[in-house]
Amino acid sequence: MDKINEQELKNDFYKAVNGDWEAKAVIPSDHSSIGGFMDLVDNIEETLMKDFDDLKAGKIKPENDEMVEFKKYYDLATDFEKKENDGVKPLLPILKRIEEVKSFNDLNEQFSDWTLSGLPTPIDFGVEADMKQAKMNVLYVDGGPLFLPDRSYYDKENQQGAMLMNVFQNMAVKLLKMVGYNDAQAKNIWSAAERFDRSMAPYVLTAEQKADIKNIYNPMKFDEIASKSKAIDLKHAIKELIGQVPDEAIVTEPKFLDNLDKVVNEETFNDMKNWMLVQTVTSFSNTLNEEYRQVSGEFSRALSGKKEAQSREKAAYNFAANVFSQIVGDYYGRKYFGEKAKQDVYNMVVKMINVYEKRLQNNTWLSESTKQKAIVKLKALGIHVGYPDKINPLFSKFKVTSKADGGTLFENTEKINRMVAEDNMSKWHKPVDRSLWGMSANMVNAYYSPTENQIVFPAAILQAPFYSLKQSSSQNFGGIGAVMAHEISHAFDNNGSKFDENGNLANWWTEEDHEYFGKLAQNMIKEFDGIDFAGQKVNGKLTVSENIADAGGLSCAEEAAKGEDDCNLREFFINWARIWRNKSTEQIKQLLLSIDVHAPAELRATVQVKNLDDFYTTFDVTEKDQMYLKPSDRVQIW
Repeated sequence: MDKINEQELKNDFYKAVNGDWEAKAVIPSDHSSIGGFMDLVDNIEETLMKDFDDLKAGKIKPENDEMVEFKKYYDLATDFEKKENDGVKPLLPILKRIEEVKSFNDLNEQFSDWTLSGLPTPIDFGVEADMKQAKMNVLYVDGGPLFLPDRSYYDKENQQGAMLMNVFQNMAVKLLKMVGYNDAQAKNIWSAAERFDRSMAPYVLTAEQKADIKNIYNPMKFDEIASKSKAIDLKHAIKELIGQVPDEAIVTEPKFLDNLDKVVNEETFNDMKNWMLVQTVTSFSNTLNEEYRQVSGEFSRALSGKKEAQSREKAAYNFAANVFSQIVGDYYGRKYFGEKAKQDVYNMVVKMINVYEKRLQNNTWLSESTKQKAIVKLKALGIHVGYPDKINPLFSKFKVTSKADGGTLFENTEKINRMVAEDNMSKWHKPVDRSLWGMSANMVNAYYSPTENQIVFPAAILQAPFYSLKQSSSQNFGGIGAVMAHEISHAFDNNGSKFDENGNLANWWTEEDHEYFGKLAQNMIKEFDGIDFAGQKVNGKLTVSENIADAGGLSCAEEAAKGEDDCNLREFFINWARIWRNKSTEQIKQLLLSIDVHAPAELRATVQVKNLDDFYTTFDVTEKDQMYLKPSDRVQIW
C-alpha cells in the first residue's frame, strides 16, 4: 500500500493519499493516463488477450455459438499478414462510391443505403427511447460530426483548436495520398473538406449546451424537418429506412437543422463530397494495414498526449472486443465475476437504495408531495449487476465468413455494422426492451439511464480498490458504495430529476421545490466553476450533473458506512480519494476540461469531501487548514 502523507491530509487530501503513488507512476507510452479506472482496464485487457490467444490456439473451447463467431472474427482481426497484403485496397470501392455521386439526385437515390453503410452525411438518423414516452422508440434527427471534438475549438481565439486542425490536416492529407490521390489532389480535397466542416461548426451545440437535456429534446413534425433541406430528400430517405414517413421526430441540433440549407446546397455540394472523403479515410484504421493505422491515429494521439499507438495486437483485441462487446462481456462476467458476487453486489445496491430512501424521507427542503413522488421513483429503480441475464439477440445474428471461406476483416466488419444500423432502424415505433444493457460487462464503468430509470454496474468495475471481500466495509462503501449512490443520485440530478419513475420527461416537482433545487444546483456550479486546472478553468455548468451525483453518492455512502459495526470513516474517505488516483497527460486534461461532463478526478476526490461535516472531525481539519470550507459554503443537496 502506498504511503499516506499525514501532514498533507488537511491541505490537499488527494495529494496526501495519492502523492506517493503519483511520484512513482509512469504513464505508458500508448496511454494518456494511468490510475484507478485505467489500471482495471489494463488488467482486464491483459487477461482477455491471453484468454483469446488460447481460444485461437484451441486451448479454450467456445462455450456457445456466439463465441464461435467471435473466434472467427478475432482470427481475422489478428491476421496481420493478410492486412499487410491487402493494404488499402478494401477501402477503395467505398471511396469510389463517394466520388461517383455527381449530384444531390444521385445522393438522394442512395441516401438510405448510404446511412446503413455507415457512410458520413451532414444529417443523421437514429432510433432511441422517446424521452416523454420512454417505453416507445422514436426517430431522432442529428447533425453530422465535426473534425474537432467540440464547437468551442472552432472559435478564432482558440489557439489549441487551430493547432489541432493543423494536425488533423496533416493526417488527412497523408491518408488521402496513401489511398491513391496525388499531393495536389489530396490538398485540394482537404481545403474543401475543411471549408465544409467549418461551415457547420457555428450551428452545432457545444458540450456545455448538450449537457442540459432540454437543449437536445426538440420534437418537431417531420414535414417541418423535411422542409429544412431543399437539397436532401429527407422524406424519401426516412421512408426507405423505416418503411414510412413518421408524423414526428426529435431534433437534437435545432439550430443546425434551421441552417441546413445554408450549409448543404448546390454551391457546397463538392465541398460536402470532399468532407465525406476525409471523414471516410479517417474512419477505417483498424481494418487496414499497419502503416495506415499508425497514420490515422496521429490526431487522437495529439489530442490525448499519447506518445505512441497501441501495439497492433492490443489494437486488434480492442477492435474485435468492441464489435462483439456483449459476447466478450458475457464471457468475462461469467468466468471472472460469477453469480455469487453478482448477488452480493446486488444486495449492496439495495442497501444503498434504502439509505437514499431514508434520506429522502428525512429531507427538510422538499415538500411532502414532491418527497413522496421521489420515493416512488426510487422504489421503481431497476438494478442490473455484473452481466445481463440475456445477451442482446442482435449479437446472435453476427455470422462471420472465416478466412478459410474467403472472408476478410473489412468485409465482415462492414456486414456487421450494417446489421447494427438495420437493427436500430427496425426498432422505430416499437417498445423499448429495458432488459438490454448499454454497456458490456468487461467495461470499467457504470451508468444510470433516465429514460429507463435503471442503474447498471458491469462486472469490470466490481474489483479493488472499488470493491473487494478483502477490503473493510468502510473501504468498499468509500469505493463502489459511493459509485452506486452516485448512479442513484443521477435520478435526482439537474437532468435526471426531470424524469419520472417510468423514465418519462415529466415535471413531478412543485414549483417551489424546483426553484429551491435550482439554487442548490447553482451552488454546486459555483463550487467548481473557475477552479484552475491544467492551465485552464473548470466549467461548473458543464460538470454540474456529475458533481451533484458525486456529492449525493459520497454522502449516502458515508451514511451506509456509518451503519456498519466496523465503521471507520478514515478508511472510507481515504478509499474515496484512492479510487480517483489519476496521472494524465496535459493534453488529455485540457481536452476533458472542454468536453467532459465529469470534473477532473483530482477535484472529484478533494472538493466533495469538503462538503461533509464528518470529514472535518475525522481528520481534525480547522479553519487554519487549506481543506477547510466554512459551513455556510458546504454544498449539500441529497
